[in-house]
Amino acid sequence: MECGPCVLRPFEAGDAPSIAPLANDRDIWINLRDRFPYPYLLEHAEAFVADCATRNPPTSLAICVDDRAVGSIGVIPGTDIERVSAEIGYWIGKPYWGRGIATAALKAATPYFVEQFGFTRLFAAVFLYNPGSIRALEKAGYIREALQRRAAIKDDVVHDQYVYAFYA
Repeated sequence: MECGPCVLRPFEAGDAPSIAPLANDRDIWINLRDRFPYPYLLEHAEAFVADCATRNPPTSLAICVDDRAVGSIGVIPGTDIERVSAEIGYWIGKPYWGRGIATAALKAATPYFVEQFGFTRLFAAVFLYNPGSIRALEKAGYIREALQRRAAIKDDVVHDQYVYAFYA
């Protein structure tokens, strides 16, 4: 799907060599969950892309610029009584920061995930030290729901997080 400065599409086998060097960046890792490895190697990208291919409809989409995968946006569906909610997460290679790509991807992916999965709420937890992501969420129509004090640990440091949400 077109989204201004980027295109969102399902991941393809050839995307791994494109995303691996972009994802292998501490400045990206420091803003994501620990299950996102660092260093990020080609085999991590290949395993991720292969896993994406097993999901129909896809829960992760490639963020592409000039026909090249430069990031990812996806959801982690809730379970049990939270099955109507999903966490949304995304990353973009550092050379593409500051171009409005994250905002555009969020604006396009949000209705896609809501429609495909019937979610009534998408949410993102973001470290306070990540103003770029905070701004992208706000520009994409996400509302700050909460400040969670001492809620997460990254790189052995405990941090506060904001929770942003979109309501369908």
